[in-house]
Amino acid sequence: MSKKEIDQYLGALDEPKGATLAQLRDTIVAIVPNAEQCISYGVPAFRLQGKTIAGFAAFKNHLSYLPHSGSVIPRLARETEGYTKTKGSLHFPVDKPLPKKLVKKLLDARMAEAFGPRR
Repeated sequence: MSKKEIDQYLGALDEPKGATLAQLRDTIVAIVPNAEQCISYGVPAFRLQGKTIAGFAAFKNHLSYLPHSGSVIPRLARETEGYTKTKGSLHFPVDKPLPKKLVKKLLDARMAEAFGPRR
């Protein structure tokens, strides 16, 4: 499982989906540079210390950010206002990447849940 598989996933997408998700990938890598890039449940994901902390996927009419936890998005209800969402996914337009600040909050919440608060 590798970065190459994510490259293939992104390469198979129509534009602007591929470019928007590539930008999200770059944002996640910038925030958590030591995360391992892999495929989890058939979609691109990022793993840290053996735990999946984030992922993303393309669908027909939207893109999704996947925190791989059912409590991260509900915990950030105020920050995710204006987006359609489920307990386990945050949906965003195919041509509008998630803001870096929001991605950082999502990652921080997931990592705090997975590994405890940062010291």
